[in-house]
Amino acid sequence: MISETRVLEVLKETGVLLQGHFLLTSGLHSDKYLQCAQVFQYPKYAAEFCQALAAAFAAEKVDLCIGPALGGVVIAYETARALNTRGIFAERDQAGAMTLRRGFAINPGEKVLVLEDVVTTGGSVREVISLVREMGGKVVGVGSIVDRSNGKVDFGVPYHALIRFEVNTYEPNECPLCKQGTPAVKPGSRK
Repeated sequence: MISETRVLEVLKETGVLLQGHFLLTSGLHSDKYLQCAQVFQYPKYAAEFCQALAAAFAAEKVDLCIGPALGGVVIAYETARALNTRGIFAERDQAGAMTLRRGFAINPGEKVLVLEDVVTTGGSVREVISLVREMGGKVVGVGSIVDRSNGKVDFGVPYHALIRFEVNTYEPNECPLCKQGTPAVKPGSRK
């Protein structure tokens, strides 16, 4: 396994942790943002992190790894490589629903591991879990690099994060940064 100290060292080295005023995908605001795409530009770190996640779920005999686009694409692929299985991703259709495209499929009864880079509210992960179940797959767990939910998220299956961050989040109408007049930026993949 990998230590939280090591994970934090790599996240700092690769510039993952940003400070400012951010609008999160969940609609919440925060003074910190974790841009995990920064770590995934280095294959050696992607492999190190995903091998640790694969080890956490090795006993589950995973058939398929899946992640929501865009944050879950690389982590699903690298974890699938470490588990010697298939890796795919779900993406949003024009109506905004999570779906499989590009000929991807989930076979009934397949044991599926859902992966995401950062979990805040768990909304995208829950959508992928629902999609997997609708297609007859069995979700055996969820893995992420970062859990920034302050331990509040529950997917109803085993969840393993390499590191937990307690990061302040605010409803827009209660955000102290908004009250100071600081404009919020959305650095993630969805606009």
